[in-house]
Amino acid sequence: MRRLRVMVVDDSGLTVKKMVKLLGELGHEVAAVATTGRQAVTDYPTVAPDMVAMDITMPDLNGIEATRLIMAADPEARIIIVTSHGQEQMVMDAIEAGAKGYILKPVKLEKLRETLETVAEKYLP
Repeated sequence: MRRLRVMVVDDSGLTVKKMVKLLGELGHEVAAVATTGRQAVTDYPTVAPDMVAMDITMPDLNGIEATRLIMAADPEARIIIVTSHGQEQMVMDAIEAGAKGYILKPVKLEKLRETLETVAEKYLP
């Protein structure tokens, strides 16, 4: 699989640290980190990542709304929702907003690899 530039969006420093570590282990680059949905929407056009790993529950603008806004600006955006157990309805809302997949927390290396590969194969040129 080719090296991806991934934007990590999460308000939890611990989750961001883990995602950066896992993405590095998989040979991918963290193109940017955003700690709020609003920051993700603002930074996305400049960062132009191959993929976005988006948390759902964040202050100021949740991941569903951020996904909706990014998809409105870039219909080709590839967003993967990173969420906790028990948020099935929110995951469905995120998919309806344009997310291409999801991963449950705590994120496991193999599941991250599998999800990135699936989304890349299906949606990257």
